[in-house]
Amino acid sequence: MGRHYLLVDDNRAFAENVAEIVRDLGDEMAVADGGEKALALVKRRRFDAVVTDMRMPVMGGAQLVREIRKVDPGVPAIVVTAHVADRELDAARREGLLAVLGKPVPIHGLLDLLAAARRDALVAVVDDDRWLAENVCEALRGRGFAAVTAASVLETEALDGLRPFVALVDLHVPGGGPGEAMLRLNRRFPGLPCLVVSGFPDPAPVPCLARFDKPFDTGELLAAVERCWTGRAAPARP
Repeated sequence: MGRHYLLVDDNRAFAENVAEIVRDLGDEMAVADGGEKALALVKRRRFDAVVTDMRMPVMGGAQLVREIRKVDPGVPAIVVTAHVADRELDAARREGLLAVLGKPVPIHGLLDLLAAARRDALVAVVDDDRWLAENVCEALRGRGFAAVTAASVLETEALDGLRPFVALVDLHVPGGGPGEAMLRLNRRFPGLPCLVVSGFPDPAPVPCLARFDKPFDTGELLAAVERCWTGRAAPARP
């Protein structure tokens, strides 16, 4: 049985063209030309991934992803945009995206992301080394995991409304003492599995699944995430 995707774009010709390509490959793709129609579709069925344009009348992509998360927190979301420096795009990234693609959309790249996308596969990456965090996120996305980042203890508070299945946490991030970000995550998401990623010897303040000392082997870190995802409890259906 094929996979089912949703594409939201007010450029109907572009949307139907992409949908036709997806259908020719054996999967299904529903098309909506605006946020309200997209939400109505999401309320009726579960999709394996959602792709949305960033700039649309009435409801933009950032707001749409946020509203979709309220209905189906586990669906992977991809945003396409011609405005890579858009302030709204930063808001969309905080929703835990699988990817952001520029326009014109690289069709083969989009198809690869859709094929790899996993439901209920959001990883929270807490590290103030933004270069390292983005590289880890890119590696995760290549495996079909969505990712959301926080670079300080305060930024972990912005993860409300999201449902990560695992967190990669540096013990030393701005805004608190060693391990404070991990403690906050533990209070916000009781039972959330954590993998410690650190360049310091401080002990973790709460139990963790594994520890990776910097510099670490990215392949080993990804393998640990895979094991966590494979062994996770199945989430309740919305």
